[in-house]
Amino acid sequence: MTGTTSAHSTSGHPPRNHPDATEAPQRRFSSSTPSRSSELADLKMRLHRSLRQYPDFPAPGVLFEDILPLFSDHLLHKSLIRALELQVTDSYGQKQIPDVVVGLEARGFLFGPSLALALGAGFVPVRKQGKLPGSTETAGFEKEYGEDFFQIQSDAIKPDQRVIIVDDIIATGGSAAAAGSLVKKLGGTLIGYLFILELDFLKGRDKLDAPVHTLLSSQEKGTSKT
Repeated sequence: MTGTTSAHSTSGHPPRNHPDATEAPQRRFSSSTPSRSSELADLKMRLHRSLRQYPDFPAPGVLFEDILPLFSDHLLHKSLIRALELQVTDSYGQKQIPDVVVGLEARGFLFGPSLALALGAGFVPVRKQGKLPGSTETAGFEKEYGEDFFQIQSDAIKPDQRVIIVDDIIATGGSAAAAGSLVKKLGGTLIGYLFILELDFLKGRDKLDAPVHTLLSSQEKGTSKT
């Protein structure tokens, strides 16, 4: 499966002799585009080399793409978050950095909060039906075995907040599209989707009505994921 990118924060910090733990992160990003582009390219190569592939799992003819090594090593984990941050900041520019990162259950929770911290944004989870307390909004989507439902808390996103939706992989695009509809129900401005991996042959991005960004190179037909 294929996906998108985040990055480590380049926010400024108060002088060491005058720390301010209550000050919100400042969104400051280097204007050195060539060096940032080179850094992102290097990070992508490092991350791609760290993926594991398992042929004929869980069924004959399926190439299983395992992203979990990216989280088991702390340096790779930092590289992943940094790459995702660079992907976002290079794609949208400093003035369009999202106010909110929305992560999809469950693998979007692995890196969504860390990306939000790096960007100086909030994090909001989208969960399966019945797992969130309080008032919620609901959207359905089709899966191979039938219909499923996502929910978001009704006060999680303020009107006109800029929102980016993240998940580990885009396959058919149904779950991401459902999450996008939830963002819009709450009045948020959906600026895009970000994935670590993508299955091109399933054409999931065709279902999405905002820009789609993937971090690592796409896989061919027959690929699966962890």
